[in-house]
Amino acid sequence: MFQIKQLLPRSLLGRSLLIIVMPLILLQIVSTWIFYDRHWETITRRLAAAVAGEIASTIEYRRSFAGTGNEARIFHVARARLDLRITFVPGGILPNEPYTTGSSILDKTLGHALRERVRRPFHMDTDFLPRVVRIQVQLPDGIIDVAVDKKRLFSSTTYIFVMWMVGTSLVLFAVAMVFMRNQVRPIRRLANAVEDFGKGRDAPDFKPEGAAEIRQVAAAFNMMRDRIQRMINQRTEMLAGVSHDLRTPLTRMKLQLAMLEDSTDISDLKADIAEMENMVEEYLSFVRGEGAENVIVSNVSEILIEIVNRIGGKNTDIKLQTSGDLSMPLRPNAFRRCVTNLVNNALIYGGNATIQASRNGGAIEIMIDDSGPGIPENQREEVFRPFYRLDNARSPDIAGTGLGLAIARDVMRGLGGDLVLEESPTGGARARMRLPV
Repeated sequence: MFQIKQLLPRSLLGRSLLIIVMPLILLQIVSTWIFYDRHWETITRRLAAAVAGEIASTIEYRRSFAGTGNEARIFHVARARLDLRITFVPGGILPNEPYTTGSSILDKTLGHALRERVRRPFHMDTDFLPRVVRIQVQLPDGIIDVAVDKKRLFSSTTYIFVMWMVGTSLVLFAVAMVFMRNQVRPIRRLANAVEDFGKGRDAPDFKPEGAAEIRQVAAAFNMMRDRIQRMINQRTEMLAGVSHDLRTPLTRMKLQLAMLEDSTDISDLKADIAEMENMVEEYLSFVRGEGAENVIVSNVSEILIEIVNRIGGKNTDIKLQTSGDLSMPLRPNAFRRCVTNLVNNALIYGGNATIQASRNGGAIEIMIDDSGPGIPENQREEVFRPFYRLDNARSPDIAGTGLGLAIARDVMRGLGGDLVLEESPTGGARARMRLPV
C-alpha cells in the first residue's frame, strides 16, 4: 500500500485527473473486452467459416465436375465471384509432418474452420504476403493452392472501434485537463497569497474566484488577514503612545539629574535611567516587530556588507563570506536589526563573528559563528524567551535586556523564515537563519 501511495501524484491537478482518467480507462477496458468477446471474435469466426466453406465447395465442384475444362471454369468463377485465387499443383504432396496453427485469432479461427469444413490435410500461411493468406489443401491427385485477401478474414470495424475509443478518450482527457486547470488555478493563487502573507508580504490584488467552496475559503482568508492587520496596526498605535508616555518622565528625570552636582549617587542614577531607556527601546522594538515596514526586493549581501562596515572597527574581528545571488523580497530595516543583534551578541560573548551567507535550495541561509562559551543545548530554545538571560553563566559583567534573540527570531518568522541556535565548529555558538525565497 505504501508503494502505491508513492506512485500516486501529489498535486491536486494530478489526483483530479487520475480520478477522471481511471474510470475512463476501466470503461474502455470493459468495452473492449465485450467488443472482442461478443463481436470481433464472432465476426472473425464467421468470416473464416465462410472462406473455409467456399474452399470446400470449390473442391467438391472440382470432384463432381471432373475435367480440365470444368476445372478452369470452376477456378475462374471462384476468382471472379469469391475472390479466391486458386491454382492446382498436380502430384503435389504436403510435408508429412503435423501442422499446428499459430497463436493469433486469425490462425486459430481459420484453422478450426478448415478442419471443420474442408476435412483434408492442409497447410496455412497467414504471413505469406502482407495482405494475403495462403492455404494449401492436399487432394488425392495433388495440391490445391488458394490465395485469399486478409480483408475477407478480418473485420475492419476493429480498427474503427479502437480509433474512436482512443480519439474520444484523448478529447475527453484534454477537456478534463483544461477544466481541472481552471479549477485548480484559484487554489494555487490562494496558496500563494497565504504563503506571501506568512512571509510578511502583502497580497492586495488577491480576489476570491473559482468554485463556491474555494471562494468561501478565500473570503475567510481575506477576513482573517484584515483582522490580523487591524490588530497589528492597533498594537503599533498603542505602543507608539506608550513609548511617548514612558519617555516623557525619563526625559524629565534626566534633566533634573543634569542640574544636580555630580556625585557617585548621581552617576548611578544616570546609569539606571540610561539602562531604563535602553530597556524601553528594546521592548518596544520587540513588540512592534517592524510590522509597518514595506516589503521590497533587497540584496542580502549588500545589507550584510553595510552591517559589517558599520559595526566593524580596528579592534573588531568580523569576517563575511557570501556566494550566489542573494536577492529576495524582505523588510530591509527589520532584517538589518535582526542580523545586527546577532552579530553584536557574537562580538560581546565571543569576541569575534564569522558571517556566511549562501543560497541553499529554495532558501537563503545565513550563519553567524563565534568562538565564545556557547549556549547549552537544553537552553537553546529558552534564550528566545523575552528577558531570559544567560549572563550569570557566561559573563555577569555584561549588561543586556534579554530581548536581542527574541527580537531576531520575531523578525525572521515575520519574514516567513526561522532562526535556530546550534554549536559552532569553532566551539562557540552558531545562529542559523533560513529565509525561503
